[in-house]
Amino acid sequence: MWPFSKKRYSLIDSGLLQGMTDCHSHILPGVDDGVQTLEDSLRTLQILGDLGVSKLWLTPHIMEDIPNTTADLKKHFVELTHKLPSPKIELHLAAEHMLDGLFARRFAEKDVLPLGALSSAPAHPLLLVETSYFNPPLHFWDMLEDIRRQGYTPVLAHPERYVYMHGSDYQRLTDMGVILQLNLLSLTGAYGEGARHKALRLLYSGFYTLMGTDLHNVDDFVEYASEKCLTQKDIDTLAGINTL
Repeated sequence: MWPFSKKRYSLIDSGLLQGMTDCHSHILPGVDDGVQTLEDSLRTLQILGDLGVSKLWLTPHIMEDIPNTTADLKKHFVELTHKLPSPKIELHLAAEHMLDGLFARRFAEKDVLPLGALSSAPAHPLLLVETSYFNPPLHFWDMLEDIRRQGYTPVLAHPERYVYMHGSDYQRLTDMGVILQLNLLSLTGAYGEGARHKALRLLYSGFYTLMGTDLHNVDDFVEYASEKCLTQKDIDTLAGINTL
């Protein structure tokens, strides 16, 4: 139970979703462990539009276990956009790249799907990447440096969920120019208390630059986004990090 000493707000009634750019979602239908059908994708986009989200990056997984190709993802993206009835949300396609052997091969071939670029560094497209929650990949730091050398800015998805990471790791990432992306539902306890506490520490230490929903199922998202778990201070701090 949340403490009674401070008023708490849900993500939905916080105002944070109004005009939000969501840089991380799994709504492209039938390509990974996210939304599976076109009908559910359209329903999800309708709900997010009603909640105020204005711009959305579809970022399906690309990993050895889900070896999507950029050509197939682009085809699915076109099919989805053609089915949208006067969409409320501006849609873009990127991917969430697992730092594994498949990524190493495809990155060498420049076969990746980046996000847009920050206004402060428009010449450096953002590349959304992730690792296992429990262990870093072999040559993790070298891979990130290589991404930067090739002209991309790495965006590490949901760093609060990596149990192997500690304070010095986040500082090292920031110092080398890696952007950290918060999963909003981490603050609701959706991924456990450990991830929630770590997310709050990173938030108030100023480590986050971007935030996203990482939405896989819209009903789960709405359920957690309705939890009254945010203080006004949390909301004010979060309002400054969505810069894509």
